Amino acid sequence: MAGRILNEVISFFVFTVLDVLDFLLCYIYRVIDFIVEAEWKPCYCSSVKQTITSSGTILVSESKIVCLTSSSSSCNKLQLEEISDTLYTRSSLVSEVSKSTMNELKRLKLENAAPTVKRGTLRSTFTVNSSIVEMLQGKIGGLKSNIVPRWSDCDCKTCNSWSASSKDSLFVHVDGAKENVRENVIFIHGFISSSEFWTETVFPNFTKATKSKYRLFAVDLLGFGRSPKPNESLYTLREHLDMIEKSVLEPYNVKSFHIVAHSLGCILALALAVKHPTLIKSLTLLAPPYFPTPKGEEATQYMMRRIAPRRVWPVIAFGASLACWYEHVSRTICLLICKNHRLWEFLTKLITRNRIKTYLVDGFCCHTHNAAWHTLHNIICGTAGKIEGYLDMVKNRLKGEVTVIHGEDDELIPVECSYNVQSRVPRARVNVVKNKDHITIVVGRQQAFARELEEIWNNNSTSN
Repeated sequence: MAGRILNEVISFFVFTVLDVLDFLLCYIYRVIDFIVEAEWKPCYCSSVKQTITSSGTILVSESKIVCLTSSSSSCNKLQLEEISDTLYTRSSLVSEVSKSTMNELKRLKLENAAPTVKRGTLRSTFTVNSSIVEMLQGKIGGLKSNIVPRWSDCDCKTCNSWSASSKDSLFVHVDGAKENVRENVIFIHGFISSSEFWTETVFPNFTKATKSKYRLFAVDLLGFGRSPKPNESLYTLREHLDMIEKSVLEPYNVKSFHIVAHSLGCILALALAVKHPTLIKSLTLLAPPYFPTPKGEEATQYMMRRIAPRRVWPVIAFGASLACWYEHVSRTICLLICKNHRLWEFLTKLITRNRIKTYLVDGFCCHTHNAAWHTLHNIICGTAGKIEGYLDMVKNRLKGEVTVIHGEDDELIPVECSYNVQSRVPRARVNVVKNKDHITIVVGRQQAFARELEEIWNNNSTSN
């Protein structure tokens, strides 16, 4: 009890300091962006904008449709629900003080204003963060992404490969059968990771028999690893799924497949299974982040508090809190780590003298803040209200086996999440691995995990 109270007290002071630091960094980065790139870069600390109509380019209505107005009266649309409200609604000491001050100023303004509008002529509006408006103006308007990365992002060939290539597809590592392919398997990694999470662990441990009949696909998700990292992308669920389909299903003519996914990848796996239920042979989820939302709670906000509880201990929770709550602090961390990822990779290999694999360092360092920030909020938090529907669809429409594997010592995504999945999909088989955490559920037990996967696939093979 004393340790818990101490953790609460320390957490309060630490995160209060971080609130102030993030507030200060917001203005520092705006000034630097303006000096270096000669323009103000929007951030999610910006104020909201009301409906832009008539001569504007973005129309935001209460039906939550954002569209581009054009002379041809045609309209490109994007559902605003794809953008998580956690991007621009994160409570903090500074934001609460600012909000209360603005509300008081608005109240005084309304009290002093003369009622010049007749009853019935007022039009309700839907407000949206200004950075979303500006990003949508470029995105929906079909503007090509700026091939020059932001000064705070790395400009190496790996990170900037999308700017020099007309082929907008993910990096896909293909292994296994090349001819007479009987089955396909798609591996989806978790947050701030890459395809090497699979290719450096389980891929070398599959038997020759497995590799002779299974074609294995490990993708780098949009914004991570060696995949494109477009500056204008909002990294929504639709964008991630479209890129997986365009990079794997279509070019390789995949007609049916098994899915293996870890952490954040489980959300994409469920969405993919819901979109293509008749194509899924089996679904294997490792540490799925599913927290049922209590009545009266906002799903997105509840999810953010569960995965990022604003605690200094355990360390993995503190790291998640930094990544989720603090836009500018996390950007600073990316500036130090990701922009200089080649340096850290070199130092890691130098210190370890290549005695250990460095794939975890590679995956952790090779992304941009824009990709990580939007993916975290729009996928993990933004889909919180949809997961129950996805799981119901899996229960009712998916015929293949559903297996959930979780590390007993996972401090980031607790074991209860896997049992929550089983409560929605009763036929799902849950396997809790003792003395393993969020990463070691695969790393360090790759041989055993490879055998588990082979058994699952054989039980759900086409021949059966």
